[in-house]
Amino acid sequence: MLIAATDKGICAIQFADTDAELQQGLMREFPFAVRKRDDEAMAQWKLSLERLIDGEESNRSLPLDIRATAFQRKVWEHLQKIPRGETRSYSEVARKIGMPKATRAVARACATNPVAVAIPCHRVVRQGGELGGYRWGIERKEQLLAMEKEAGA
Repeated sequence: MLIAATDKGICAIQFADTDAELQQGLMREFPFAVRKRDDEAMAQWKLSLERLIDGEESNRSLPLDIRATAFQRKVWEHLQKIPRGETRSYSEVARKIGMPKATRAVARACATNPVAVAIPCHRVVRQGGELGGYRWGIERKEQLLAMEKEAGA
């Protein structure tokens, strides 16, 4: 897992199988940014993220510095309201944000989410309950959902 931040907040939370993949992903996402590793400066946010994953904190406790279209922001704000351990379908999310025909656009907003877990796009599934896709791999989506259900049981 990689956490990247600006002076305003977290701009990326990404998963990958190797450190090299994480670095490549960050470089693709922020090609012109000056990147400097600073584990000490990130320690508190890392701890908050671990607590969030463990269900001890809310996703609103992390300061985010992300760019989004008005539509993405609307979707992402709604996703942050989905209770831990629960899922919603892409079409449910589209209806809840007042755009019932925007199911594919909701899926695209989930796919472009730059901050895994903080914006819990892993909680959005297909209409029949199938997991669908996940930017960081379907296995990770499955793991995150299982961890949430386990913690809630």
